Amino acid sequence: MTVAIEMGHTTAGAPAALDLEELLATRLLVQGNSGSGKSHLLRRLLEQSAPWVQQTIIDPEGDFVALCDRFGHLVIDAEEHTERGLQSAGERARIHRVSTVLNLEGLDAENQMRRAAAFLGGLFEVARDHWYPMLVVVDEAQLFAPAVAGEVSDEARKLSLGAMTNLMCRGRKRGLAGIIATQRLAKLAKNVAAEASNFLMGRTFLDIDMARAADLLGMERRQAEAFRDLERGQFMALGPALSRRPLGLRIGPTETQARNGTPRLMPLPEAALEDARAIILAAPPPETVRPQRRSSPDLLDQLMAAKSAALEIRPEVVEPPISAEDLTERRQRVDRVLRAVLAQPDAGFRVIGVLYQEFVVRCRIEGLASVVPDLQEFRRMLTRARAGLGSDMAGDDAWQDVSVRASILPEDMQGVFMMIARAAKEGWPCPSDAAIARAYGSHSLRRARRLLTYIEEQGLIVCQLDGLGRRIVTLVELAWATAPGDPNAEEAEQGSLAV
Repeated sequence: MTVAIEMGHTTAGAPAALDLEELLATRLLVQGNSGSGKSHLLRRLLEQSAPWVQQTIIDPEGDFVALCDRFGHLVIDAEEHTERGLQSAGERARIHRVSTVLNLEGLDAENQMRRAAAFLGGLFEVARDHWYPMLVVVDEAQLFAPAVAGEVSDEARKLSLGAMTNLMCRGRKRGLAGIIATQRLAKLAKNVAAEASNFLMGRTFLDIDMARAADLLGMERRQAEAFRDLERGQFMALGPALSRRPLGLRIGPTETQARNGTPRLMPLPEAALEDARAIILAAPPPETVRPQRRSSPDLLDQLMAAKSAALEIRPEVVEPPISAEDLTERRQRVDRVLRAVLAQPDAGFRVIGVLYQEFVVRCRIEGLASVVPDLQEFRRMLTRARAGLGSDMAGDDAWQDVSVRASILPEDMQGVFMMIARAAKEGWPCPSDAAIARAYGSHSLRRARRLLTYIEEQGLIVCQLDGLGRRIVTLVELAWATAPGDPNAEEAEQGSLAV
């Protein structure tokens, strides 16, 4: 049975229907400037489809919390939960098939991105047995999948963009139908927007956005200016769930309203100038220190707190001083432990936190608890180890210079640069794409090649090919050069690495 929900009327007056089952398979992109009626359109779609399919809304402004009173959605105030808690909430929402509104109001941009990514991750990573159909509506999608880096940290942007990419690119097989709305197509990451097959384009004024909207709808560029003339609530529709040809439609009324309605003109209050002066320029109230709301702690935080408390009450034990020879011997043993951790087949593709946990456990088993490095030092050791360096080589003056140069790069690229530097210093063949990908923690040979290009663009290396197509990498200023190496070596054995 085909489920068609009524979105409103076409410009000719006929009912405008949306095929809900087709929408679940093909996703939807909504675009329009502020005030064009995007939120009203999303509200109409959610209200009409609520009886038929589970829903979740990523709501940055708290516009959709009213759905809980009329349609039974669970409102989750993201400000009151940790990222781990929100990931669990996303998993449980799918398992128990509860429609939700993730209210991100009150958080800054970076925390909105982090918490939205955690919640979407929970929806995405749930077990196959719970891949029920679900509409996932993301309002103001350009905040969560920006086309260019903004003021937020690179880590937060990667988390959020990765979650949005998973939703739009891989979500269909998991029953997730992404519906994303944005004010500016130019601000939305292209790989996210490109996965939608249905489009509803509202009023917009900038040439670049009009041109992209016209291209998506298959209209000629000279027709793009029609988007300037659309009224509030009017959209041009195209897609298998809507219409096979561009179709103008007007969105129908909704049963619920946003908490913040459209501002209305009101007469100013009548007040004497002196009264206004007394009110506006009165002494400010005394400052009060507001107690900070404590977020619910994670289980890991509780365990760490208990461990710290136990250490504080433990009687202090004075250890005898360690001689330089013993300290060197212990560091060598720590290096061996690290090499054993990295020798595991999947070690190159595991997150640092997991590797560090296993490293600490192995050190304690070896009786090295007193010299276990902290996480920051472990990151530096991991970078050196992936480059094939031990503690003794890292202390060499030449390698100090290499480390300074490596610090120009992002942390996850430094190990690759140092691996190439060691091959150049020893005169070994240039590492293959497969070896570079493993050192970077990736399965992608293309990513390895892009990584070399990036390092070269930073002015640290020069890449060349000899007459046989073998790669030679030379370090700038140090003049160390690798021997010629086949970039495709190991590709036959590891063909699965190619993407």
